Amino acid sequence: MALSKIDAVNFLTGTIPSGNIATSSLAAAAVGDVLQVVNATYSTTAQSSSSTYADSGLTASITPSSSSNKVLVIATLNGIQTRDNRTWLNAKLLRGASDIVANFTQRAGYLQKYGGTASDYHMGCGGAVCCYLDSPSSTSSTTYKVQIASNDNVASAEICAGSAPSQMTLMEIAV
Repeated sequence: MALSKIDAVNFLTGTIPSGNIATSSLAAAAVGDVLQVVNATYSTTAQSSSSTYADSGLTASITPSSSSNKVLVIATLNGIQTRDNRTWLNAKLLRGASDIVANFTQRAGYLQKYGGTASDYHMGCGGAVCCYLDSPSSTSSTTYKVQIASNDNVASAEICAGSAPSQMTLMEIAV
């Protein structure tokens, strides 16, 4: 049996002649690529003393290039603070008017004592983070937002206390 030696330096340079690789194979190679990134920062204090969810002001929009692509949503809430040890912040993630992640804060603001007055409690730096891989099935502009509520419907719960910036990052992922 004859053996062939390939000169790797010359073999790895140049271009592949058209027709040697199927177009579908090239398209498959792009699966998982990040096609675009949108980032929004919000640092105005948003608070709620109601158990009814309301917009926090943290929002971002993206227009997917294909309806089969996915959107990775990363929402980071900082400056979470509550005004009473009986309450905590509830937060949820929405696509348009549809809930996609319910209450991702896990009782944020409830356990840690904050200096100042006896009734101030807050979650330390780091806040709360929500990561969600969404399938919007659309090529239209798609808006994601965070809504907040106070757990006990009386005491105030807030994000961005002291102008601590919260962020939302959207990444379109090729499928």
